[in-house]
Amino acid sequence: MTETKDGNDTEAATIAALSREAERLEEDATYSSKGHFNAEDTWVRRNYWLGVPATALGAIAGASLIKSSPELATVFTLLASLLTGLMTFLKPNERAALHRAAAGQFLALRNEARFFREIELLQLDRLAELPDKLRALSATRNELNKTSPSIPRHAFVTARKGIEEGEARHKVDQGE
Repeated sequence: MTETKDGNDTEAATIAALSREAERLEEDATYSSKGHFNAEDTWVRRNYWLGVPATALGAIAGASLIKSSPELATVFTLLASLLTGLMTFLKPNERAALHRAAAGQFLALRNEARFFREIELLQLDRLAELPDKLRALSATRNELNKTSPSIPRHAFVTARKGIEEGEARHKVDQGE
């Protein structure tokens, strides 16, 4: 099939528009995945900050009872109970797992968007179906945004800083 100059211009404009939108999707997914990984790290640390002292205080309380020091045992038991209660209420391990799962899903979306932009957009014989493919990727992003836990501000700021410093770039992309 022969293309007119206008046909080539329309095709090029379509590819450029799809590419720009895929780049936006990639960028969103990169920031979201990195933000969720940072949030996960925060919750993992909180889990240890609460869990390790709670365990140690519980052991010390038990040892205090054995040594017939009920006052110390009471204090250490109360502190261990407080930390254990905080762990039950805050559920840092569960929150970390939610952020880890969201980070992985956003990372997968970023990879799919990049593959779309770098590989699938070169398949000119499939140009008519490519907007639907991009629409599906965008719908996935929208669904992830709705169902993922919120990224705390500090995790986003750290993610942005890391991305700007090149942490999210592949070595192959450094020359671009």
